[in-house]
Amino acid sequence: MITPLRIWMGGRELLPRELELALLRPCRRGRLEIEIGFGKGRYLLARAAAEPDTTFVGIESAALYWGATTRRAERGGLGNLITVCGDALYLLAARFERESADAVHVYFPDPWPKTRHHRRRLLDPSTVDLVVGVLAPGGTLYFATDHADYCTAVCEVLDRYPAVAVERVEGPWPGGPRTHYETKYEREGRPIFRLVVTRLAPARASLLHPDGAASVAAGSLERAVD
Repeated sequence: MITPLRIWMGGRELLPRELELALLRPCRRGRLEIEIGFGKGRYLLARAAAEPDTTFVGIESAALYWGATTRRAERGGLGNLITVCGDALYLLAARFERESADAVHVYFPDPWPKTRHHRRRLLDPSTVDLVVGVLAPGGTLYFATDHADYCTAVCEVLDRYPAVAVERVEGPWPGGPRTHYETKYEREGRPIFRLVVTRLAPARASLLHPDGAASVAAGSLERAVD
């Protein structure tokens, strides 16, 4: 099912065609940070309130969470925050300005544990370029999960990706847990896997993952044979 696109900024809901970050960005001279899958909005709202000169964009596919977080942002008068309800991969591919963000945050995404669902993962060889591509060179992706197999798969993807450098974080984030899930899982004693990923590729460089590029080439060959 396709998630209907909804956008909120500065106290009003915008039309889908108005989502042009180059024009909407409230703090034009400040940083731009994106959180994908912000859930209940704990981290997104706290950062937006603490850093009024930074533009924050939150993407959430669940309309219930998007609505609740947006209402809290409106009550807090957060003019530097844009919330978007929609599919993150579509937005990254078609609606976001490339190389525009200083940071992307992805915390506890759905690990899609079944093999047949792996292609839906956000950080997959065929989609990782969309996430990294929205980062400016030198920008940072912050990632956390409690799912060990998913973390292993993500590390394998990133370790084979020359566009980035990966740091595995030992211990908690500076400042403590960033999401409700993280607080809950730490209390339960679950292991949490955290990564800091820096984009190395220069501006306008090709960001296709080697495995993703091979899949694209194989698909093109199959169509040519047909």
